[in-house]
Amino acid sequence: QLVESGGDLVQAGGTLTLSCYASLSTFSNFAYSWYRQTPGQERELVASLSSGGRTTTYSDSVKGRFTISRDNSKNTVYLQMKDLKPEDTGVYYCKAAQMGRPVYWGQGTQVTVSS
Repeated sequence: QLVESGGDLVQAGGTLTLSCYASLSTFSNFAYSWYRQTPGQERELVASLSSGGRTTTYSDSVKGRFTISRDNSKNTVYLQMKDLKPEDTGVYYCKAAQMGRPVYWGQGTQVTVSS
């Protein structure tokens, strides 16, 4: 249901934009989040966006550097990442959630930031 793309190997200080295409018939009714995970660690919430698109939240580690957004006409959620740091390395997952509905996860996309 969710397909992430855009992961890559980039140098520290670089920029990258991740995309999450959601094949959900009621795309605009879902809230979306980006998580990242590194080996041996739990999945960490990076950014989230409400179903109405008005409310965003970010982890302290990415605040001011990452921006989550959505395009309802394209059924796509984005994560714009700038000033990337080696500690941003990980597999990034997209999640769609709506009260009373199953939670959907993508398969993940790898982001590697070299120092």
